[in-house]
Amino acid sequence: MSAANPAHVAVVAYAADVHPGGTAAAEPALVHRAVTAVLGQAGIDRSDIGFTCSGSFDYLAGAPFSFVGALDSLGAWPPISESHVEMDAAWALYEAWLHLLGAEEGSGIALAYGFGKPTQGSLPDILARTLDPYYLAPLGVDADDLAALQARAAVDAGVCTEEAAGAAGAPPADGAAAVLLATEPAASRIARARGVRPAWITGLEHRIDMHSPACRDLARCASAEQAAAAAGVDKGPVHVAELHARHLHEEALLRAALGLGPETEVNPSGGPLAADPVMATGLVRIGEAARRVADGTADRAAAHAAQGPCLQHNLVAVLEAAPEGGPR
Repeated sequence: MSAANPAHVAVVAYAADVHPGGTAAAEPALVHRAVTAVLGQAGIDRSDIGFTCSGSFDYLAGAPFSFVGALDSLGAWPPISESHVEMDAAWALYEAWLHLLGAEEGSGIALAYGFGKPTQGSLPDILARTLDPYYLAPLGVDADDLAALQARAAVDAGVCTEEAAGAAGAPPADGAAAVLLATEPAASRIARARGVRPAWITGLEHRIDMHSPACRDLARCASAEQAAAAAGVDKGPVHVAELHARHLHEEALLRAALGLGPETEVNPSGGPLAADPVMATGLVRIGEAARRVADGTADRAAAHAAQGPCLQHNLVAVLEAAPEGGPR
């Protein structure tokens, strides 16, 4: 694709295999189900995929390179073009999107998937292993403790109510999700065969705040504001938004950061508070937002993914029924 005629990338299929409360199925089985489902929706074969990227977190499995075992379920022989991020799979989709934007003509299909089994251990304690080892970890705080600090800041700033701050967090779920991306002409061909519209990604960006919550204003989410502005959320009406909010106070903060008004339907899928398949939750948000655009429920949708303590790292995507002006 030339700079004068940039690639337009769309979500053309999405599938998830989520188990609230956990499942005995192994991670490769979860991945196999989600990927098989998304390929079945699109009516394509694994060999049609030009690039694959996954997102996961080895700490959940308690073993290094657990993503390699999951990759076996895709059938990686003959060799495939593949990458991995130790992040929520929304960031795997970001890498796949970048790959398609720079791909040669005819290399227009990519797969992003993510998986995790957080019910195998104490999720707050597992996530605490990602905290600063010198200043935060010795305090003995975990992810829920830090979320409570942010909730207190949000209440004091009038962003949310005491009831919202005291509500239970998202229940961990085992699961996997997969999203298929495509450029033209594959995007229109696949969507037409499915009887749906391509959900064109017209904006996609991520920003990150300081790691330590003590260095931030916890009553606002600056990196989400910046990512939303860069993605162009404010360039038109947002009919549906899927937010990666594991607590009600986070939803209030993210509504403000993305500038969402009462006319925007937020988390019609139930969001993470219905089920939180850690490391796939952000990708599910993109898939659910794309599904609403594809089936005609919404013409323009926003999707959000988060990583890190107190909404430290935020990714925002804009999906539209028509790719006006190309990607931002």
